[in-house]
Amino acid sequence: MVLIGIAVVATIWLSFGNQLVLYIHPRYILFTVIMGVIALVLVAASLIVRTHPEDGDEDVPRRGARALSTLGLVIAGVIAAAMIVVPPATLSSATASQRDINSSTILADTQSVSDASSASNDTFKGFTVVDWASLLRQTSDLQFYAGKPVDVVGFITPDPDDPQNMFYVSRFVVTCCAVDAQPTGIPVFLANWQDTYATDDWVQVTGTFATNPSTASSQSVALKTDSVTKVDQPSEPYLF
Repeated sequence: MVLIGIAVVATIWLSFGNQLVLYIHPRYILFTVIMGVIALVLVAASLIVRTHPEDGDEDVPRRGARALSTLGLVIAGVIAAAMIVVPPATLSSATASQRDINSSTILADTQSVSDASSASNDTFKGFTVVDWASLLRQTSDLQFYAGKPVDVVGFITPDPDDPQNMFYVSRFVVTCCAVDAQPTGIPVFLANWQDTYATDDWVQVTGTFATNPSTASSQSVALKTDSVTKVDQPSEPYLF
C-alpha cells in the first residue's frame, strides 16, 4: 500500500509541474490525475483499516515479518526520493539510436506529397520534424523540395554512417506514453559539426533540402543548413 501511495503521489506531483508530459500523452493527464486521486483515497482507507483492525486478538507480527516490513518502508522511501527529488528527463539520442530513427509506420500519412505540393512557404515554415520526415519517406525528388524552406527544432542524434559530418535533428513521437515513443528525424549535412555542437544539444535548424554531399551516409537527400542555433529544450519536447 505504501509503494502504491508513493507512486500515486509522485504522479500527481509531476502533473502540477507540467512534467507528466515527459511520460504520457497530454490527453491522458486529466484522466491519470483523477484516477490517482481516487487511488490515493483508497490507499488511505486501506491503511486506516489495517491500523485499526476490528479483531482485538490479532496476532503480533513475528520478528522476521517486522524486519521485512521495515525493509519495505526503506525501499519505499528510496523510491519516493528517486521519483520526486531526482528531476525527470526526456528520452535522448541513446534511445533514438536503439529504436532506429524513422523506422516507424506512424510517419506514413502525417503529410502527403500531393497536399504539400500546393502549400505556401508559410505553411512549410510551420512543418515539424515529423512532417518533413514523412515527406522524405515518400519522395527524394529534389524538384519537389526546391524552394521549400525548412525551419525545425530538435535534438542532435549522430548519423551512424557518417557521424563526423551528418546528424539527425530529431524528435520523439508519442502515441500513448514514453514507452511507445518513436524517434523521427531529418538528416542534416554539416561538416565537422561536433566541433561546435554536442550530441543531444537542442538546436533550431533552417535551410533547404539538397543532394547529400556525404558519400558514407545512406541518405540521398539531406538538409543543407542556412543556420544552426542552440536553443533550450521545449516545454513539451515530444511531438504528439
